[in-house]
Amino acid sequence: MKISRVQASQFVEVHFPGEITLKGPRGATAKAFIDRCGIDFKAPVVGAIINGELHELTSEIVRESIVTPILMTDADGARIYRRSLSFLLSAAFKKLFPDAILHIDHSVYPVGYYCHVSGHAPLEKADLAALAKEMRTLVKSDLPFEKKEISLTDALCYFTDHGEMDKVDLLKYRTKNHVTFYNLGDYLDYHHGFMVPSTGYLKWFDILQTNGGFTLRYPKRSTPTKINYVDQYPTLLKAFRLYGDWLNTLGIENVGALNNAIQNNRIKELILVSEAFHEQHITNIARQIFEHKSENRIILISGPTSSGKTTFSRKLAIQLLSLGISPFPLELDNYFVNREDTPKDENGEVDFETLQAIDLPKLSDHLYQLIEGKTVRIPHYNFVAGHQEPGNEVTLKNDQMIILEGIHGLNPGLIPMDLYNRSYKIYISALTQLNLDYHNRVSTTDTRLLRRIIRDSNQRGYNAQQTISMWESVRRGEEKHIFPHQENADVMFNSALVYELAVLKPIVEPILRQVPNNTPEYIEAKRLLAFLEWFLPVEPDLVPDNSILREFIGGSILKDFIGWNG
Repeated sequence: MKISRVQASQFVEVHFPGEITLKGPRGATAKAFIDRCGIDFKAPVVGAIINGELHELTSEIVRESIVTPILMTDADGARIYRRSLSFLLSAAFKKLFPDAILHIDHSVYPVGYYCHVSGHAPLEKADLAALAKEMRTLVKSDLPFEKKEISLTDALCYFTDHGEMDKVDLLKYRTKNHVTFYNLGDYLDYHHGFMVPSTGYLKWFDILQTNGGFTLRYPKRSTPTKINYVDQYPTLLKAFRLYGDWLNTLGIENVGALNNAIQNNRIKELILVSEAFHEQHITNIARQIFEHKSENRIILISGPTSSGKTTFSRKLAIQLLSLGISPFPLELDNYFVNREDTPKDENGEVDFETLQAIDLPKLSDHLYQLIEGKTVRIPHYNFVAGHQEPGNEVTLKNDQMIILEGIHGLNPGLIPMDLYNRSYKIYISALTQLNLDYHNRVSTTDTRLLRRIIRDSNQRGYNAQQTISMWESVRRGEEKHIFPHQENADVMFNSALVYELAVLKPIVEPILRQVPNNTPEYIEAKRLLAFLEWFLPVEPDLVPDNSILREFIGGSILKDFIGWNG
């Protein structure tokens, strides 16, 4: 075998899906190769996976590589687009309202971010029209988002000089000695995560005035070049504002302030007061149910996965018992139709999540009989055999209420409308509002995913790779069956805790680090690990044993609570 030294080639080969290989100049961008690969993409390309790592389109390819384009229909693509759109909004806002502060608060279903301003009167329709016009002017100009790395010291000086103390508080605990900045013309800012190459990519957006603030609308992943209608969301907004009031009371506006509190040994106080807020809200909900007990005999509870529905329901049951109301949990899982009668989805697979997978006539009949005080034999579903079996006989007392909890809990099609209208409806989710700073959001979905990774690891034997691989399917089910009905709730309970990501950090980091390289799940694990770097850790032992957070990290005193069966 002859081996000899040769001069490095000026060219590299890039391999795309479908056995497409291109040869081009070493150092050409991923975008340059993707533009010439000849693939008919069904959605705009906004990023790329290069050799198993997520990259921006402006990343240079300097060696032979495997490249997978990232579209706006992908989860990472949607994040890149929305982050870039937030940067565009921030730049346009700064130009038009230089003395005001923009707050990008939280996401709203189906597609948008709720925003508000401080240091300025709420924006009127004319102001919002001018803001949207300025953003479209920037899009038409197709200006580049220029990326640069600066030292941490210089970044802290920059934000201090510009009075952006939210970013100063965030960055002063950063362990890396550099910060990635982007600039758009004269506007310079830090944004956590990758961006599109230029403003010309951001064609699809709108701004809608919303109850004292406004909604920045962006496309759904399924329709990436279309802006969908966004209805008003007063119940969700009320839940977020209540949580915002809690944060103001605690003096914790962002992650930097949380880290300050941890550093200054205020964390025990934050935990105790945060848990007290939860208890107070649950007590208020129980009081409302008590005041309408003659009208409502059914409590409907719904929310996405890892919201803490089990612990919430038990805490609510305890409060109801203290008021003399004995709740009876009626498990929807026992009303599944027999396996052979379960509907199929569009791929011909058994669809256990559709409403029609539930024996709705039997459920309705049993509800009527139970409310009338009749004895009912509740079915027991044998999941191994795939059919209903006779269960226990149940007769409700006059003071008992039925609790129905499940993904279809707020769907008006679950029970007859006369019963639905006479039920008390509760939506629960971890509606995280504690953001990194005024412009960098903390996703409510990320909080729930971290909760689930820990619970799956501790209680179900799943590793992080398995949980992450299932997450996309879980999210599709939530968007189809849960989120469309959230505004039907009489009340929303926000299960997020201001301190929880600091507690989850030391537990979940070692689990995430076990995800193998060169797997699709590794990219998500790496993103979550980078996000968690912003938080100082807090010892899990400080979490009270009746906290909703204990449902995920273990040690809940409510795990074996059975007193709510009346």
